[in-house]
Amino acid sequence: MRGDGVRVLIVGGGVAGLATVAALREWGATVDVVERTPGPADSGTGIYLTGNATRMLGALGLWEPVADVAVEIKRQRSANQRGRRLFDIDVAALWQGVGPCVSLSRAQLHRALLAGVGDAPIRWGRQPVALVREGSLVAVKFDDDSTERYDLVIGADGVNSTVRRLAFGGLTARSLGQYAYRWVAPRIEDEPVWSVQLGRGRQFLTIPISAEQTYCYYNDGPAADRPGWRDELAATFTEPVAMMLKALDADDHTLHAGPNQEVVLDSWARGPVLLIGDAAHATSPNMAQGAAMALEDAFVLADSLAAAGSLAEALSGYEARRRPRTDWVLAQTHRRDKATGLPPALRDLVLRRLGEQMFRSNYGPLFAQP
Repeated sequence: MRGDGVRVLIVGGGVAGLATVAALREWGATVDVVERTPGPADSGTGIYLTGNATRMLGALGLWEPVADVAVEIKRQRSANQRGRRLFDIDVAALWQGVGPCVSLSRAQLHRALLAGVGDAPIRWGRQPVALVREGSLVAVKFDDDSTERYDLVIGADGVNSTVRRLAFGGLTARSLGQYAYRWVAPRIEDEPVWSVQLGRGRQFLTIPISAEQTYCYYNDGPAADRPGWRDELAATFTEPVAMMLKALDADDHTLHAGPNQEVVLDSWARGPVLLIGDAAHATSPNMAQGAAMALEDAFVLADSLAAAGSLAEALSGYEARRRPRTDWVLAQTHRRDKATGLPPALRDLVLRRLGEQMFRSNYGPLFAQP
């Protein structure tokens, strides 16, 4: 099916939304994009993109602007909370033939994707407030009181999706019982290594995202932001924790805190309204697959639209093709969270003996094309 004469609204101007713009460029539809934030991201922390994510950036024509600003990560290191190494992974070898693993700031990624989609018609500071079916169309009322009609509405607006709330009966994300703190600190290691220390139900992660900066991530139990979390973090883990925390003493504006959540739905479509990315299937961040799944969604959606005879057939085929893969990721994130919650002595023994094997099996199906 060709997209000539089809009007598409993409709600969300982040990774999922911009990837979908890129994916639909050749389909022929008229595409509008609305984004609730007032403009392109100029702040945030960091992001790690595994090989299946960078493969999709290449397929969508978005890799070059990302590659220009990203740090290639060739090794991942896992240790216990005392700093004793559990296992290492040569991720360059693991993802060989798929794509490099890279890290960068979220703001840099957003700017790179915007550069990649060129003059995409994004209306900043705008979001829908109502979605009403009118036959085969969706009447979308926006927060400026305007109304427009579309053949397809794509909710690419993240874990707290407005489209999901409006079209899917108010279904919300569910808590994973983890509260996470993210910030940016000076880079102290020359080697570009992804490094994690594991406590019981807690993790402290560092990833270089530029020549000068390191992305820091810490998650603990379900309790919301507590005044003493920094002291607890410093008391639980070894260096470079204290050094990374000093960055917050000097400037805590990079700190982002909130609960980790997941989204599990019986269906991602309600007629001509479709959810993609985190809006449809957010998971724990422990596999770094949020962006990867969103990029794959965009690629597969475009392929499904081009191959199908009708919009309904395309959306049905798209979900049938994507579900096994996103369900796999969901199951693996649950397994990984469960493993980190084991008693430390048992966990350390298992990870020293089987950590590399478990890691490879977690990602196995993702080496293949989506």
